[in-house]
Amino acid sequence: MSTYAVNPSAQVVSEIAAPKKSPLELAASRVDRAVEQAEAQTGEAREKAVELRKSLEEFHRLGLERMVKSLKSDPDGKRLLFALIDEPEVYALLAMHKLVRPSIVTRVRTVIDRIRHYVQSNGGDVELVEVTATVATVTLSGACNGCSATASSLRTGIEEAIQEGVPEITEVKVIQAQASAPIITIEALLGGKKQEFWTAGPSVDELVDGQLLRYDLDAADPLAADHPEGLLFVRVGPSIQAFENRCAHQGLPLERGIFDVEAGTITCPWHGFRFDCLSGECLTAPQAQLMTIPVRVTNRTVEVKLK
Repeated sequence: MSTYAVNPSAQVVSEIAAPKKSPLELAASRVDRAVEQAEAQTGEAREKAVELRKSLEEFHRLGLERMVKSLKSDPDGKRLLFALIDEPEVYALLAMHKLVRPSIVTRVRTVIDRIRHYVQSNGGDVELVEVTATVATVTLSGACNGCSATASSLRTGIEEAIQEGVPEITEVKVIQAQASAPIITIEALLGGKKQEFWTAGPSVDELVDGQLLRYDLDAADPLAADHPEGLLFVRVGPSIQAFENRCAHQGLPLERGIFDVEAGTITCPWHGFRFDCLSGECLTAPQAQLMTIPVRVTNRTVEVKLK
């Protein structure tokens, strides 16, 4: 009898219990395994494996780039290209080679999210109102208002950051935020203060700019059971964001997704769904949104507010 024989009944039960993966999921898993095996090599073997991967990627990128340019040069071809990009398999392939990028609105929002920490550290804040073909309209508040040198410097910095990050924007319109009456909460009336609970996550030093980090809560933490896939942390410059480590499409883990810092996107490795890396907005299907988790940094430890 073959040593590889299995119990037929056990095999049937296993096949019923495990959901079937799509061809894209199977292909993505094979690529992941191959990359892991290549990176696990050492010395000359690793160098050869990495060179082979890079050579194949460059070979495919050149062909895909030529196809995209040819399709975009013809009106019928352009319509066909846009239809193909909606297909997860095609989008994942083009995104891997950086041949597609998010909309102008998403790119402006990404710039604002990237600089918001700096603006807030200077006592101000900035919010995106709308984006047209060449004009971005933002609302400024706090230290960004007024005629002081600080306000003027912050406004100029925001305008330059948006125009540098999104060259299509030729004008940034600024709307001063109107002061509103303060809201008196029930807690304030009763003299109480709502208590907040923060859970320690990774250290700031563990977060590498441009890389995804999966973080699993301590098994003893009562909240760990609510996050079986862990949390997903991203860092873009000074900005840090945390998400549930589940794609909003089918709930599959995202830690092996494609993180394109330049485009500001995370692409799901399973079906190619794209998400804004800071806001969690889904660029593939507007109704799908990554669940963001509030974060703060205390003594170089990133803390998350899970409840």
